[in-house]
Amino acid sequence: MDVDFLLIGQGLAGSILAYRLHRAGAKVQVLDDGNPNSSSKVAAGLYNPITGRKMVKTWLADALFPEIEPFYAELEQALGQRFLYPTGIYRPFVSYEEQNEWIAKSADPQYDRYIEKVLSSSAFPGVNDAYGGLLLKSSGYLAIKPLLQSFKVWALDREMLMQHRFQANRLRRDQRGYWTYGHIVARNLVFCNGVAAGKNPFFEWVPFTPVKGEILTVKQDFSAAEIINRGVFRIDMGEGLGKVGSTYNNRELDLKPSAAGKKELLDKLHQLIPAEAQEIVDHQVGIRPAMRDRRPVLGQHPAEKNVYLFGGLGAKGVSLAPFFSQQMSDFLISGKEPQKEVNINRFFKYI
Repeated sequence: MDVDFLLIGQGLAGSILAYRLHRAGAKVQVLDDGNPNSSSKVAAGLYNPITGRKMVKTWLADALFPEIEPFYAELEQALGQRFLYPTGIYRPFVSYEEQNEWIAKSADPQYDRYIEKVLSSSAFPGVNDAYGGLLLKSSGYLAIKPLLQSFKVWALDREMLMQHRFQANRLRRDQRGYWTYGHIVARNLVFCNGVAAGKNPFFEWVPFTPVKGEILTVKQDFSAAEIINRGVFRIDMGEGLGKVGSTYNNRELDLKPSAAGKKELLDKLHQLIPAEAQEIVDHQVGIRPAMRDRRPVLGQHPAEKNVYLFGGLGAKGVSLAPFFSQQMSDFLISGKEPQKEVNINRFFKYI
């Protein structure tokens, strides 16, 4: 099997890049081991333009967010499955000062596309929002697991996917400099397999900073059409169920649900929405492929000229993937370098 690109990993990064390359006319093969605990399969999939404790516009929001909904809508059409849920996000204020700050910002044109409404008094029954809050638009969530399953079926139908655990010691170069892996001959090799990419011989020097994240599904006497987000997020799943997340732990990187993680999420949920969580229906864990500088990493190995990395999307993968997969595809197809903030050459000093 001769292909232009052999992609390692069918998480969000690998699936979207494979789709981009296929659409550009390249012949693609993807290897994936089907790990049910991959960060993509566990992630809640939020895309949120105003983030963090200080409630600031997320990095590159004006470039990223116009791409998100059109791209995933196109992917829904191609895969024949719904997984994009545009949904308002409500962020309660913690003080009058914060309320006044956002009343002023709401008159600023740079925030027009993100602010639906600034509320100056409590507006959501059951939410701790004594100072009102900020209702966002251009926001929502992506059901990543159904997306990945749909892509898997789509790719298998096109003989683009092999369900197999990648083993770096099986790679060989042929006389042309192409990569052979079993019966596959690939002109180029692209690693899209999250934190595992930093454990292979090509990219051990890339400073991945993995982060463990835990998410709960709880039964609770509360419902809201919007995502409630302050300290934790709560996505309403219907029938009294809510998905609550997430923790950020860069010390313990196992895949075991922790009592500390559960307590942290329940305590923060109670501060945000006082109704008791009556039952823990599910408790999931994933390891996010974050980078030391919290930016994605795209580009070419400094010595192996047909070996590439696309990863480090971290907690904001749903927001980052459409925009940066296009940059990566453009680089692989036409040689157009990724922008400097995400270019892998920023880490060459670590070799």
